[in-house]
Amino acid sequence: MKAGKHVDARAVLGRLLAGQKLGVLATREPRSPYLSLVAFAVSRDLRHVYFATEVDTRKHANLIRFPDVSMLFDNRRNAAADFDRGIAVTALGRAGEVKARSRKEVLGLYLRKHPTLEGFVKSPSCRIFQVRVKTYILVTQFQQVLKIQA
Repeated sequence: MKAGKHVDARAVLGRLLAGQKLGVLATREPRSPYLSLVAFAVSRDLRHVYFATEVDTRKHANLIRFPDVSMLFDNRRNAAADFDRGIAVTALGRAGEVKARSRKEVLGLYLRKHPTLEGFVKSPSCRIFQVRVKTYILVTQFQQVLKIQA
């Protein structure tokens, strides 16, 4: 994306989230932030981001205790071009376990993106969470910042 060009931020956001499989989840512990790499899927309207976690993890305990989270998604390739073509998105929102009535639909969406994780997400100790996104912050060209309400 060149400077000065109009950017369809929602389209850029949608393409990035559709094209990436992993994101970074930031949760809170009593004295510090805690980061986790998660496989994710996103709702068509971009209002919800879904991920799975085992019950017996720090991540799960943090989500239950402090449900306000942020997530980072990016397209970096660890190359010099990342400074011009790199896109990073921060999603700010509140996490909660997916309700039983929505679980089948969410699981289908998640497994279409991550079919190799079926055994993991269907295990009795795994929980599916959703982040109800309030705001996305889209950064392009390393410094062009746009705020998108979900």
